[in-house]
Amino acid sequence: MLTKREKVAYGLGDTASNIVFQTVMLFLTFFYTDIFGISPAVVGTMFLLVRIIDAVTDPLMGALADKTQSRHGKYRPYLLWLALPFALCSVLAFTTPDLSANGKVIYAFATYTLLMLAYTAINIPYSALGGVLTADPTERVSVQSYRFVFGMLGGLLVTACTLPLVTFFGNGDNAKGYQLTIVAMSALGLVLFLLCFAGTRERVNAPVDQQLTLKRSFASLWQNDQWRVLCVAAFFLLTGMVLRTTLAIYYVKYFLGREDLITVFVTLGMVGNIAGCAAAQWLSRYVDKVNAYIGLQLIAALISALSFFVGAAQLELAFALYFLWGFFLQMATPLLWAKMADTVDYGHYKTGIRITGLVYSSIVFFIKLGLALGGALAGWLLAFYQYQADSVQTTATQQGILLSFTVLPAIGSVVVALVMSRYRLRSNTVLDIHQQLQQRAGETAPEHARVNA
Repeated sequence: MLTKREKVAYGLGDTASNIVFQTVMLFLTFFYTDIFGISPAVVGTMFLLVRIIDAVTDPLMGALADKTQSRHGKYRPYLLWLALPFALCSVLAFTTPDLSANGKVIYAFATYTLLMLAYTAINIPYSALGGVLTADPTERVSVQSYRFVFGMLGGLLVTACTLPLVTFFGNGDNAKGYQLTIVAMSALGLVLFLLCFAGTRERVNAPVDQQLTLKRSFASLWQNDQWRVLCVAAFFLLTGMVLRTTLAIYYVKYFLGREDLITVFVTLGMVGNIAGCAAAQWLSRYVDKVNAYIGLQLIAALISALSFFVGAAQLELAFALYFLWGFFLQMATPLLWAKMADTVDYGHYKTGIRITGLVYSSIVFFIKLGLALGGALAGWLLAFYQYQADSVQTTATQQGILLSFTVLPAIGSVVVALVMSRYRLRSNTVLDIHQQLQQRAGETAPEHARVNA
């Protein structure tokens, strides 16, 4: 049984990650188009191209973490080693040097790529750490609930404080304001990563005699059919979610016509996210994780689609639906990450090889691919509907923003629900696999190498 203190410590790592993750989702497209002066189509393409790099770096980072041996464990040490480099890369991405139009594109591409590499290097081990804190399936949901509540608190910090801090630090110079805001947030993130490192401990170990090569690791990964289901689901989930969150600023500013309420709108959505994550543990006590996840996706899809019919003058209803969408969608998030740990166990049971880092990193790659495609779609759709930065938009552009913000994300959630209907690791199956793995460990491994719940 993990203590609340350790769960909080683990959650602080996601607070640190979300300071950057939520900033990228909510503000980076707007920063590039309206502050740095890059066209939306170029921004969308850039987001997608960087994912090609992740196709290599994500699984390699997972495999590297699985092979790491240190006195701090396999995954925790990366929080200590990379907290400072990650903070520095975040600041560089939100810095706007005086360059030509082509120079700006090159600089944005280089620094965004560097930021994503740093994010991969620290977030993959952090994510895998959640799978080795405990082997108890119920506790895994609890750990992930703490993680995402604290992660969303980081997002709440971003939504509530970013624009006010930009105004405060910039004093009329938004470029300077964004840079100094990220300096402050990155410094906080560095401290939180160190607290996460100090407050957690790895307990679930790979077989003591396990010898991993890249070929053997990837062969074992491919045999895990439930891993493939989660990869596809994660991709469509993030594509729809990021498309909606990226366009939230544009929706409020150009469709609702209330630029002054942007911070309130995105902050309310983040409050819904936090409340949903906190409710996930309660839900998992009464409903099978897979059934709950499918149902939550369908509810989120319905709410997003209903938003299409809300008029620009119906502010209260627009705000309420955005809150509810975040609440139900994010209630499913801890369930998804708990299923990743279950999938690791399933792969270990099926192949005899435990590759926690590689399973997490490969699913995270599809999450980031969805993140990139969602951001890219936002840029491409804005360009398609002839969006003009910081200008009065045509009626066609406003309707295009509305459609892209409501109906398209709803379709994404429906697809996720359909994909997850093929996921077979229900609660009873997971418990049976866990018991058999414990039995195997007791029969074949010395005491110090057994899996501790």
